[in-house]
Amino acid sequence: MGAVCHPRYAPDAYSAGTLCTGCITGPCEYSGVAQILDRVQGWTYNPAVNEDPAAQLRQHGVQVTAQRLAILRAVANKPHGTADAIAEVVRSDIGAISRQAVYDTLGTLVEKGLIRRIQPAGSPARYEDRVGDNHHHLICRTCGKTVDVDCAVGETPCLTAAEDSGFAIDEAEVIYWGICPECLVEATAARENTAAR
Repeated sequence: MGAVCHPRYAPDAYSAGTLCTGCITGPCEYSGVAQILDRVQGWTYNPAVNEDPAAQLRQHGVQVTAQRLAILRAVANKPHGTADAIAEVVRSDIGAISRQAVYDTLGTLVEKGLIRRIQPAGSPARYEDRVGDNHHHLICRTCGKTVDVDCAVGETPCLTAAEDSGFAIDEAEVIYWGICPECLVEATAARENTAAR
């Protein structure tokens, strides 16, 4: 007998402990999903916090595959990761995957609105799963660390275009640049060591 379907992997089709026809005759699409999700390091499905990734894909009209699930989870576990960094995480979780498959899947997930692509000046594209809000980013000039910054509140004249040129503006993308606390500590220590010599 095959794997037991679980609502975590097929919440709209099966109840806990129920075998689907595919599981009775062999592995079903959800048994493979179960193995992949269970292998992703540090991931625990919590319906109050996480939306089921397989359900997310189906809701957006994307076929559920082990590679797509692994990429979606890698983006969630490595926010602001580059395609190469995401590929490394996926390879450690499911084994071999081509660079082109990662790029293609990231493009599909962006197109469907499941993830967001940002591309700071002088940096490769980065991906995150925080979508549906108008947040911004703060990037360290020294190490490249990227963190989310909620949209400014109150009077924000810089976010209102002086001339919209007929566009219906629905988002402003702002990137703040600076030096992160860790790099500030390192720079201060380096200056103190130089001064002490």
